[in-house]
Amino acid sequence: MNLQNFLGELKRRHVYRVAIAYGVVAWLLVQVATQVFPFFEIPNWVVRLVVLLTVLGFPVALVIAWAFEMTPEGLKRAGDIGPNEYIPRWSTRRFAALILSIAILAAGVPLFQLSRSKPTWLPWANSAPTVFQKSIAVLPLLNESGDPGDEYFSDELSEELISALAQIKGLKVIGRSSSFRFKDKKTLTSKPLARSWA
Repeated sequence: MNLQNFLGELKRRHVYRVAIAYGVVAWLLVQVATQVFPFFEIPNWVVRLVVLLTVLGFPVALVIAWAFEMTPEGLKRAGDIGPNEYIPRWSTRRFAALILSIAILAAGVPLFQLSRSKPTWLPWANSAPTVFQKSIAVLPLLNESGDPGDEYFSDELSEELISALAQIKGLKVIGRSSSFRFKDKKTLTSKPLARSWA
């Protein structure tokens, strides 16, 4: 038997179609096993078993496609089918539509899982999300009374203001120890402040 006749016989017996259909369905089964089984806490050996069985089943499916034909009475050996016996056939369009539907479903399983989890292949996906907070610093109030004994009053007002502002949600208040470093400074510029809180 030459190669041309052999390839023609493969086509006549629909071995190509069975190979394509089996590959797509096996891919769907493997996707479901690897994506869905862990969700239900099914052990990993079951996933490996499904993958192994689908791989081992491929040559079996090709042998069955070569040796048997599907008839209205069920599977029959190819040699037992008479020349006038009716064998239902799928059109190429229907077969392509079925395979395409299964392929889309198989591709949708990992995409659905991927959409529910953070992508680890993106460099910024593993870093914590950046939160931009509003912050404020309460500088110590000056004692303008001229009496050094009243110094505690201006300090207490500054501390009360710090604690009142700290109650506002979403506002970061610079602590007392950082703010009170500037208590005895007469002139303040933005440069030293930026350096001290950086």
